[in-house]
Amino acid sequence: MSIRHGLLALLEPGPRYGARLRTEFEVRTGGTWPLNISQVYTALGRLERDGMVVQDGVDEAGRALYALTEVGRAELRAWYERPVERVSPLRDELAIKLVMAVRAPGVDVREVVQAQRRHVAQTLHGYVRRRAEALARAHEHPDEMARLLVLEQLVFHAEAESRWLDICEARLLRLTQAGQAGQAGRAGQAGRAGTVEE
Repeated sequence: MSIRHGLLALLEPGPRYGARLRTEFEVRTGGTWPLNISQVYTALGRLERDGMVVQDGVDEAGRALYALTEVGRAELRAWYERPVERVSPLRDELAIKLVMAVRAPGVDVREVVQAQRRHVAQTLHGYVRRRAEALARAHEHPDEMARLLVLEQLVFHAEAESRWLDICEARLLRLTQAGQAGQAGRAGQAGRAGTVEE
């Protein structure tokens, strides 16, 4: 979720101050994307600069309140209507690690895959548990539905990573077996060539 668009969405019901926006963002996203307060105020400053929000007085505690402008409302509507483009692949640290490990001396890539598989299984277990908790409360608390949607995405991403690791491991095993068979074949040919020369 874009922080700026997330903040615009949280301001739609009415003015909010920065710390409240931070809290509401984390509640809506199920605590999966924590923000620090400086990120919130940096984004608010840019939104204000772009004419999408304005400072709208202060609350009883003296905290500056921010409100949507018509430009901000139009941007929020446009954001909801636009599909999310995934034009270029993300630079995934795990993919980079495996690519580098394939030719790294002294590194067993299958051990790297296994370590990641254990981590993904543990993470997936946690997501599934949290998803069940959110599902049980979703009918009573509207914020739990938002949390449930985020957790569903995290579960699917973890499951996809686990399947990808299965494919990586299978490919590595086939390459290792093919390499061993090739070495054995070359050794056998060398042995036969030595016998012929004798």
